Amino acid sequence: MSDEPTIRLLGISGSPRKKSTDYVVRKALEYAQEKFGAEVEYFSASGKKMNFCIHCDYCVRNKQGCIHKDDLVDLYEKMIWADAWIIGTPVYQGTLSAQTKTIMDRCRAIVARDPKVFLNKVGAATASGGDRVGGQEPAMQTIHNFYIISEMIPVAGGSFGSNLGGTFWSHDKGAEGVAEDSEGLRSLRRTMKKVISTAQMIKKVQEE
Repeated sequence: MSDEPTIRLLGISGSPRKKSTDYVVRKALEYAQEKFGAEVEYFSASGKKMNFCIHCDYCVRNKQGCIHKDDLVDLYEKMIWADAWIIGTPVYQGTLSAQTKTIMDRCRAIVARDPKVFLNKVGAATASGGDRVGGQEPAMQTIHNFYIISEMIPVAGGSFGSNLGGTFWSHDKGAEGVAEDSEGLRSLRRTMKKVISTAQMIKKVQEE
């Protein structure tokens, strides 16, 4: 892969805990780093101060970021730095977590400053649920919707096992549960291969 451009990859865990989602996102970064030589950064919502978007339009009027000066300020810089992202969420009530949604909502502040800031970045999703079919796909679809609205390029691993991204069944056993989910890990690896190959293709075009 030495002739391929190096990809800067950001992993975001939208879980308030450091259990299954934390494990999965870190596993994705580890795989991309070891297999493809990606440069990686990580952000976990666990223990972070993250205020909800209150639609005050401070960001629109002032073009200077968000009115909230909390732990998402550092994440903004990582988002801009990265060529590609993977956002992971636990499944809550059949969809994504409030923390994941808050992260996406608060991106309004960066886009208001520069509407093309995320243009052609590559985005992937992963979701972990305590049930086999508990809302993983609706959660990932919401993340993909965010990517589309942000003018990013959403990708997954393709048909037959990785349709929308890395899909995990934790059996409510946290990191131990997802670590034992061989099909989930396969779907994650397939997704990361697509993330890296797509990001490399885009970067080559941009460099030319």
